Amino acid sequence: MKLVTFILLLILALITVRSLFLSFRSQSPSDYAQMGPEFVLKEHLSGRFQSEGLIYGPNGKVTNTFVAVMNAEWDGDTGTMTEDFTYSNGTTQQRKWYLTAGDGNTFTATADDIVGKATGVLSGATVMLNYKITLPDAAGGYTLSATDWLYLTQDGVIMNKSEMRKFGIKVAELIATMRRE
Repeated sequence: MKLVTFILLLILALITVRSLFLSFRSQSPSDYAQMGPEFVLKEHLSGRFQSEGLIYGPNGKVTNTFVAVMNAEWDGDTGTMTEDFTYSNGTTQQRKWYLTAGDGNTFTATADDIVGKATGVLSGATVMLNYKITLPDAAGGYTLSATDWLYLTQDGVIMNKSEMRKFGIKVAELIATMRRE
């Protein structure tokens, strides 16, 4: 019995180490400080965008796809970004983000389905955004912890990868592109 307990604890420790040091969650903004082109929030998240993406469920399989039209506008250090989503299952959703540029390379954001404030950091060609999001009732109404990474490519396309977790366990993943219209 002691051997079985030891093996289970060892497996759990290895999974934890992999999750913390060898995965999406192990990234930090400083990893990208020297990567270009430099992501400038008010420049690269401004105007109209067409977005296409995939949503993966907890088993790693695509559960839904979407297209979205996004529009971002700035007035000084405050901005808004509207997102109009159409999902492959026929549902639609609109989100309006309220963005506020902060000191240095930071910003905050709020939206109706975001709990509290999202916090963002720009570094090199990337943006990292952490927040808690409450899903629509039709999707369970759960509140999930989300981490978004936006990567600016050489031709100006923004690649987005997000992970959503509940109790520290990944329950959804999103991959999307954002291209200027």
